[in-house]
Amino acid sequence: MHQVAKNITLNTSQSLRLQPELRINRSEVLTHRNPARNDVVLSPTPRDWQGLLDSVALNKDDELWFERRQSHVRRDTRNQT
Repeated sequence: MHQVAKNITLNTSQSLRLQPELRINRSEVLTHRNPARNDVVLSPTPRDWQGLLDSVALNKDDELWFERRQSHVRRDTRNQT
């Protein structure tokens, strides 16, 4: 059964208010977008990164799992005269 989370947007920031049963008890989460379905997946950060490091080592010849996208362009904000 699907549940609806409250989407809160303020300027360029976005927050989701999840139901108590979906709460993640960590200060950070891992995010991933499934490009085939355009779904966003939230996962708790691991307490121990060794499992992730082992998995990366086993699959080092596969394509990269994550693609980094630059979300904004840095601009020189100093007054240029």
